[in-house]
Formats: sequence, structure tokens, C-alpha cells
Amino acid sequence: METKNVFTKATLAVALAIFSSTAAMGEQDTIATTPLQSDLTEHTLLRKAVGEKAPNWLKNVTDRIQLHGYAQAGYNFTRQDKTNVNSFELKRILFWADARITDRWSFLFMHDFSSVVQEFYTDFRITRNKALTVRLGQFKNCLSLENPLSPTAMEAIDVYSDGVTFLTGCGSDPLMGVQYGRDLGLSLYGETNNAKLRYELQVMNGQGINKKDGNNFKDFIGRIEYRPVKGLNLVATGQIGRGHNVLSNGNVSVYNPTIQNGKDYKRNRWTVGFDYKSNKFNLHGEYLEGYDDKTVSRGGYLTGSVPLGTPKVEFVGSYDYFNFNTSLGMDQHKAIAGVQYWFYKKCRVQLQYVYKSAYLTGKPSEPTTQFVHGNSHALMCQLQVRFN
Repeated sequence: METKNVFTKATLAVALAIFSSTAAMGEQDTIATTPLQSDLTEHTLLRKAVGEKAPNWLKNVTDRIQLHGYAQAGYNFTRQDKTNVNSFELKRILFWADARITDRWSFLFMHDFSSVVQEFYTDFRITRNKALTVRLGQFKNCLSLENPLSPTAMEAIDVYSDGVTFLTGCGSDPLMGVQYGRDLGLSLYGETNNAKLRYELQVMNGQGINKKDGNNFKDFIGRIEYRPVKGLNLVATGQIGRGHNVLSNGNVSVYNPTIQNGKDYKRNRWTVGFDYKSNKFNLHGEYLEGYDDKTVSRGGYLTGSVPLGTPKVEFVGSYDYFNFNTSLGMDQHKAIAGVQYWFYKKCRVQLQYVYKSAYLTGKPSEPTTQFVHGNSHALMCQLQVRFN
């Protein structure tokens, strides 16, 4: 009977912890933030509820497993080519759990309930300090300043800049398909000099999530970050690899129409950027360049936010330029302006206007799709709820 009471208390405590954490979001993400860095509020509640009568194995489990999750949903109105389109959208419902097996060894599993399994990997810290850790599994590639960051920390409802989305495999490049900026592989990372210097070296399949490699080549990605003063982070990244065209049935990419179905091609990228955070404003920007076979893509963006009298209300602005194919003149300008209200830590409501100087007439892999220089206007609103 005593054991039954212990488990009853534990179950109630878990439910209470998850409910309370849904309202209590964690602190704001930074460049160096990983899913392992969060508060232990739910575990403290569980230990108190279970009490000293709980078996040792149960205490160990509650101490070492952390639960996280967030959801983003909203409404979009778009006008382009004299056509209006509007829709409610459920963009993301992510849940992940990470387990500290030992003080140096951990495991993470992440699933998007509106999509597919996103991440599963294990980390092992080789050194006593944070100088060297090895990661094996499926996780985000470290290319670009923005891609490793959580969508819950980004200012734009569209999340990442068009250059980052295209070059990192987040979804707009039909040669790669929708990979959410993630891949299967091995990573070595760490930080030194009192966390002023951080690095990451990755060897990835280059094919994306939940897939075997499409060729015998691997992608090599490097990243280095330097924080010279408080609040400022300088970031440089690069990638050398070989892509494998995932299109079939004669479909082609509107951005790279000469790369045939199932063919391997050169896929190299490099970026340089900065991120600055302060009480007065936040600002980050980046220059990006990519090479797909003979096609060159390049662009840059500048995105920031400014508190409007209180940290809870912010003005958000962004300018984003990207040329998907410099030989074909596929350049696009994008501007974003809006406000966001942080009603509880990482919970917010966003409202933004988005202007684009170009758009596609259909899906980027359809043979009849055209890249058109013309005005596109959108009004977006989004609700974000997160717990750590």
C-alpha cells in the first residue's frame, strides 16, 4: 500500500509539474544554448511530492530526466498576383526529453507532433571541463548563425532568413527537400577561455533527417564563435560537401534547373555574422554564400527588436536580401515590421507585416513554376507557448 501511495504522489506531481511549466517558460535562448540547459522546477516539485519514501531508482529518474515542449500556431493573410489567400496554421508542436545518464553522458529525443521525429542523439563530454564533447545521432547542422537557434527565440514569424532557410536545408531548396536544418552524423564541440570561444566540427550525411546517405560523400561543417565583450557574439561557419538531388519523375528545381534527378553535385557554403543582445535592443545579422554545382547564391540580413517602454512589448524589424541564382537574376528583397508581447517568459503573441519583392507561381519543383519579380504582401499573427 505504501508503494502504491508513492506512485500516486509521483503521478500527480508529474502532472502538476507539466501544467505549471506550460505557464512558466524558461529564460531566453542564446547562441550557445542547448536543450540541456533549463530549470529543474518540475523535478523539484516531483521530489517534494514523492518524499523520502520513494525508491532510490525513482528518485534517480526524476533527477535525471527533463521534459520540454512548445507550440506555435497562427493566422496568415497573403496577397500576391492580385490573389488573396488566408489560412489558420498549426506550425509546430514539439516535445523533447533529455536524460542525464551520468554527469558526462546524456541522451535527447525530440518529436514534432505536426511533422516527424526531429532529433535523437547522445552527448558524451570527454574532458572534465566543457572543452570537448562528442555528439552522435540526428541533430541540427551548425551552418549559419540562425539555424542552431530555436524558433522560439527568433524575432520573425517566418523564423529564419531566406538565405539560411535555403542553404541549411530547412525546406525551400527542392534538391534537398524539407530537412528542418537537421541531419545524421557526428559532432565535436566545446568552449574555452571562460566561454569566450566556442567551436563545432561536424561530419554529416548531407541527406537530411530520418534517411540514409544518398551518396558515398560526407559533408564537413565547421563553426567558430567568439565573444569579445558581454552581449556580443561573432560567428563564422562553413560547409564542404556533395549534395544528392532527391527529385524524381523529371521534376527540376526552379532555382537549379540543370541538376538532374538523382545526380550528385557540389554543395559548399560559408557565412559570417554577429549577434548583439542588451537591455536597450537586440540585433543580429549575417552574410551568406552558397555553391550548388555551377550555381552561386548569396545574400544577407539584419534583424532586431527594441523594447517599447517595457521588456514585455517589443518592436520587431528585419531586412533580408537573397539571390537564389545570381546567373538567372533570382534576387529577392524582404522586409518585416511588427510587434510582439511576451505575456509570460517564453510565451508571446506576435503580429507582423511582411513584404517581398519576388515570389514563385507554384511549388519550386514543378516544371511550370516561375520565379516572378513582383510585390507580395502578408499579414501574420502567431501565438507561442513553451515550457522547459
